[in-house]
Amino acid sequence: MRPYEVMVIFDAELEPEAVRAAVDRHVELLKSKGAELGTVDHWGKRRFAYRLKHRWEGYYVVIQARAEPAAMDELGRVLSLADEVLRHKVLRIPEVVYGKTAAASGS
Repeated sequence: MRPYEVMVIFDAELEPEAVRAAVDRHVELLKSKGAELGTVDHWGKRRFAYRLKHRWEGYYVVIQARAEPAAMDELGRVLSLADEVLRHKVLRIPEVVYGKTAAASGS
C-alpha cells in the first residue's frame, strides 16, 4: 500500500452536514477497497483567487490514506462524477510526509 493525500473542494453552499455525509461516503469507499484511513482534515470555507464554476469560495477537505493505486483511481473517478465536488486532486506522497501534514497545519 502507498500513502496518498486527497484534497477535495466542495460547493460552499452545501450545509455542513451534507459535506460531512459526502466525506463519509468517500471514506467508506476507500475502506471498502481495503485502504487504511489516516487523518481527515476539514479546513472549512476558503475564498478562491478566481471564480471556479461560478463560485468564489469552497469548502476544503484533506484526506490521507494508505491504499492500492486501484482504490485511489476509483475514488478519483467517483469524485469527478460527484455534483457537489467543484475540484479534487489525488496525490501520492512520500512516506516521510504521511501523517505530518495535519500536524503542520495546526490541527
